[in-house]
Amino acid sequence: MTDWRPALSRSAMLRHCPVRQAELLIVPERIVVLNDEAAEIVGLCDGKRTVAEIVAEFPVEAGEDVTEFLDRVHAEGWLQ
Repeated sequence: MTDWRPALSRSAMLRHCPVRQAELLIVPERIVVLNDEAAEIVGLCDGKRTVAEIVAEFPVEAGEDVTEFLDRVHAEGWLQ
């Protein structure tokens, strides 16, 4: 799946909430408050970068966690 170029699905939006001082992933019937790391990962999902390129933005020891997070968010249908 390293050729996959993740992007937010059409039904998902990433927005900053000034009240919570957090990034929100807004999807149908749900709002997900992202921690800083998750927001950074989702922010890199622009449809241009491959998974390998996104993983390369993080420390080597975080690579597996980043990949698992992308797979989980993709399974939820929030990434295409």
